[in-house]
Amino acid sequence: MPAAAPHARLGAAHPRDAPPAPRQWDTAGQERFRTISSTYYRGAHGIIVVYDITNLDSFNNVKRWLTEIDKYARENVNKLLVGNKLDLAEVSAQLRQVPQTKGQEFASNLDIPFLETSAKTGTFVDTAFLKMAFEIKQKMTSVQGADTGKSSTSLNKEGSAGKGGCC
Repeated sequence: MPAAAPHARLGAAHPRDAPPAPRQWDTAGQERFRTISSTYYRGAHGIIVVYDITNLDSFNNVKRWLTEIDKYARENVNKLLVGNKLDLAEVSAQLRQVPQTKGQEFASNLDIPFLETSAKTGTFVDTAFLKMAFEIKQKMTSVQGADTGKSSTSLNKEGSAGKGGCC
């Protein structure tokens, strides 16, 4: 059943020192959410674009969604392309309209990781989220490690912040 509104899921609570739980927004690819999707892209660290492997139109819309992401999301946002409904293709090869190689090629040309899942059976769904979380952590860790030029403020004898020079 299609979502009537963007659906938000918040991950499980973590202990005080653990990183925050990821927040996921699911617009189910519906056109009526296109205008508000751009708002969600702005703060995203990672975006998973999912298409239906039994529906060629769904795959053909991926390029448009990626264009929206490039337009509204932060630069170098992590992306993952996922072909879903793998369970149907395993039941009947005739149901598959998008060959796995086509999805892989498309993703490879854009330098985006790719995998196929089945939300119905849970096949590789956890892998998709773990892969995205890992990529986000890797990028954030490398950015923080490279950010060594932070300015520092020291306290003078009176205990107030010294800015250096006068004023």
